[in-house]
Amino acid sequence: MKVKINKSNANGSINAQPSKSYAHRLLIASCLSKEESVIKNVVLSNDILATINCIKALGKEVVITGETIKTVIIKKDINFNLQEKDEIIFDCLESGSTLRFFIPIALLLNKKVIFKGTKKLISRGIQVYEEICEKQNIEVIKGEETITFIGKLKSDCYNVVGDISSQFISGLLFALPLLEEDSCINITTNLESKNYIDITIDVLKQAGITIEVKDEKTYYIIGNQQYNNLDLSVEGDYSNSAFLDSLNYLDGNVIINGLNKDSYQGDKKYLQLFSKLNEGYYECDIKNCIDLGPILFAFASLKHGGCFIGVNRLRIKESDRIKDIKEELEKFNIEVIEEENKVIINNKNISKPKDILYGKNDHRIVMALSIMLSVFGGEIEGIEAVNKSYPNFFNDLKNLGVEVEYE
Repeated sequence: MKVKINKSNANGSINAQPSKSYAHRLLIASCLSKEESVIKNVVLSNDILATINCIKALGKEVVITGETIKTVIIKKDINFNLQEKDEIIFDCLESGSTLRFFIPIALLLNKKVIFKGTKKLISRGIQVYEEICEKQNIEVIKGEETITFIGKLKSDCYNVVGDISSQFISGLLFALPLLEEDSCINITTNLESKNYIDITIDVLKQAGITIEVKDEKTYYIIGNQQYNNLDLSVEGDYSNSAFLDSLNYLDGNVIINGLNKDSYQGDKKYLQLFSKLNEGYYECDIKNCIDLGPILFAFASLKHGGCFIGVNRLRIKESDRIKDIKEELEKFNIEVIEEENKVIINNKNISKPKDILYGKNDHRIVMALSIMLSVFGGEIEGIEAVNKSYPNFFNDLKNLGVEVEYE
């Protein structure tokens, strides 16, 4: 699917998209409770639908009400109601968060569990869990579009790397409180994206689960805990708001409502980084706000250029976000230099792209390129990728006065 975006300025007021990071976690915590929970202000992006798929796979009844912004009710169901099933299938679509959060939870069931996903998702790997499973004699069978586990997770002292994805740590934090014995998690490397672990712990606390943070790299988890039911609204999302807020630095006037200034979301750092990049060429470390990479590269391209370090994990997202956005930025005559864990943006010869842009099946690349086209005009192919996290993105752009034409 393709859109044409004409050169135009954005003006108006808009409600922030609900946080996907919080929505995943609140829904998961709810399904681990034995009582009914209600989570309000949910957008059914493809990633959230994947998490709902897995909640249903656990035997839970899910009721969804509302039109665009949904309320999700998760009915109570004791012991997952799965005793008679020989195997359970968890369909994660293309959601890495869903896959990594649910594997430890599924391993509580002591059954054959099969995780389905796209080839791209499965190829991103689960090395951290494979090492744990080998240690605990849990069988792992990998296919192109499935990963099968046979065995049960046990209480342990887990040594886990922290520089691949914080999602592995969050997955363990969800599951370990339900084991009978106590466990601990030791982070054996530098811990990146710690803010996402902070979000997980915040949600767990609201669900009545205690995680003892001994220090920045050590978590102690008491066993035999129970999840309380939840009745909460999902707070606004800083990650997706960054795309809309960038329009304020491009002669726009956009007011974004519903963001929590005290949020644990690490991507609220964009507020500081936009300001610095707007002033001049700036070097910044984005390892703890890695999802901002595409919009920061686009923003720097439209301003004074910049240097970004701590970028390696961009290569293992929905696309290789360094290689793929470089190909598209070069259509604007922007020089993108790749070095070891570094990207440099030089924009001295920036100009309107002569060729159509491609979204690379990556929602954040599509949205970043759309912001650039509001300055120059042009076309993007593959815009359906925004359904992964922000299905209403182009409608919201239109409501703010950006000229978007569907083709």
